[in-house]
Amino acid sequence: MSGSSEVDRPHPPVNNGLVINGGTQYVGNQAIGDRAQAFSGTVAFQPQDPEQTAARTAELLALVERLLSEHRDSLSDPEATTRELRRLREELDEEEPQPTVLRRALTRLTEFVQPVTPLAVAVGELAQTVRGALGA
Repeated sequence: MSGSSEVDRPHPPVNNGLVINGGTQYVGNQAIGDRAQAFSGTVAFQPQDPEQTAARTAELLALVERLLSEHRDSLSDPEATTRELRRLREELDEEEPQPTVLRRALTRLTEFVQPVTPLAVAVGELAQTVRGALGA
């Protein structure tokens, strides 16, 4: 082996993949590749200050309303979307908002805004905030 060196020797290939052979496989969350991570199970957040949550909810409601007026023509049923947002706002203004009413309003609102990405993102953040604060 005269003249050969470590530099000339090929390195084994790097396999960042996943190989599963045979049988029935039940696989949960997966992550493959450099610094990949997969999480599963319940995600918990620290309880927030009610005033902070109320302020964030009001901010997101205002954002959704602004985006709704900006993207009204892109929605298939802007009147129903506005009505559902009003219903959500009214329920949030109640002394004891009902989680089932909030869930239903958030689900319907999410469905109505799907064609418009900025609205879908804002409604998603609103839903996360409301559900987290009220257990809806």
